[in-house]
Amino acid sequence: METIQKLCCPFDRSDVTLGIITTDGQHNVLEGILSCTECKRVYPIVSGIPIMSPDEYRDFELERPMLDKWEKSLDGKQGKVFKIPDR
Repeated sequence: METIQKLCCPFDRSDVTLGIITTDGQHNVLEGILSCTECKRVYPIVSGIPIMSPDEYRDFELERPMLDKWEKSLDGKQGKVFKIPDR
C-alpha cells in the first residue's frame, strides 16, 4: 500500500485517491480503484497491479466490466468518474 500512495495520474500528474475493493491478509491491495483528483480518470488495480497506461494504450471496453462490478465502491459515480477520451 505504501507504493500506491506514491503514485500520481499519468495524464496530468495530479494526486490519486485510493478506493480499496479487496486486500489480502497483509493489507496489500488486491483490487481497487485509483481516481485522479483533477481529470477524474479512474485506474483499476487488478491482482495488486495498478493499470495506469496512457489513454491511447487503454482498452476501455475491457476495463468497463470491472468497473461495473465495482460500481458500489465508486459510490454510484461511475458515469461521472470514468473518463473515456473523445475518439
